[in-house]
Amino acid sequence: MPEAGAAASALATLSDSAIVLGFDFGTRRIGVAVGNALTGAARPLSTFEATTKLQRWAGVERLIAEWEPALLVVGVPRHPDGAAHEMTAQCERFARQLEGRTGLTVACVDERYSSAVVADRDDIDAAAAAVILQQWFDQRS
Repeated sequence: MPEAGAAASALATLSDSAIVLGFDFGTRRIGVAVGNALTGAARPLSTFEATTKLQRWAGVERLIAEWEPALLVVGVPRHPDGAAHEMTAQCERFARQLEGRTGLTVACVDERYSSAVVADRDDIDAAAAAVILQQWFDQRS
């Protein structure tokens, strides 16, 4: 999993106008949120299909090119007691691959309950990504 220290170091050098993208990884869809360092606020952006690797990375590359983020945040699920969830390893792998493919720093955030918090929203994946990204912003302040 990407190092927390690397993300903290990258954060220290973020400009006020720096864009940050947050990801709620899933094996069928990936929810994405956007925020910036100045406001420290996240909002849902989009959800894209990710049933194949080609779809997954095409969606990621499109968003990276469009938004030109300075940092990426990935939610990593855990059980309420902190134990690894069946998706934990897959999310951690996605975070490592994201860092390797983009060259950007990737921070990982415990995403326990993010989907439950937004269960009544239209685009649950993008809304969950916004919860994840907002949690990251809140932890840094």
